[in-house]
Amino acid sequence: MQRAKPQDWYRTETKGDGVTLISEPFIQEFYRCNCWHIRGPESDMLIDSGMGVVSLRSWVPLVTERPLLAVASHTHFDHIGCHHEFENRAVHRAEAALLAAPTRAATLADPYVTDEIFDRLPPAPYQSDRYEVTPAPATRLLDDGDIIDAGGRQFEVVHTPGHSPGGIALWEAATGLLFSGDIVYDGPLIEDTYHSDIDDYIASMRRLLELPVRVVHGGHFPSFSGERLHEIVTGWLLSHDT
Repeated sequence: MQRAKPQDWYRTETKGDGVTLISEPFIQEFYRCNCWHIRGPESDMLIDSGMGVVSLRSWVPLVTERPLLAVASHTHFDHIGCHHEFENRAVHRAEAALLAAPTRAATLADPYVTDEIFDRLPPAPYQSDRYEVTPAPATRLLDDGDIIDAGGRQFEVVHTPGHSPGGIALWEAATGLLFSGDIVYDGPLIEDTYHSDIDDYIASMRRLLELPVRVVHGGHFPSFSGERLHEIVTGWLLSHDT
């Protein structure tokens, strides 16, 4: 398989509201994490950092322009690969140990990271069977209800266990933006990882319905409206009604 050049690995797309999507276009869509850069009046925030197979700081100047807090929506391999490149790192306390000491099994790199998840391989010397996430101990532990001040913008931490124990969404009431991580996006949802919990998942989905969301920026797939969020969540809950 052809290898990509490092300068081609990332793509950026302005989404409005001071939000920029950073993505890795040569990873197939199902496995491709959405990394969200949020511009605040005084400093910035990054939600998730991709696989880490190419340096984010080296090839995306946006993330080095101002002080930045790197937040992990959760600690699966596709979301925390470049967190070690940032001085300030935040994660829910339930997954702090995974961010500090990631393993292939704990981050789901096993069994998912193979050459088949790429349309082009990362630059040499990358090898899928040797892939691992670099440890990135948190400098801040997050709990439900905490407020993250992203350079003058206020985001509430919404603990959303279910996909994983320390999954979080970030809610900006002033704009109606919800950064939902992997608890919900407009694509096939994953409820059966080794540390998923279906009862927690149901509770988290019900909680999201209470928020007056305008736009959802998820951990995968395209962004969508608050109306679409209600469609996805209510449909999912109906399919899991016991």
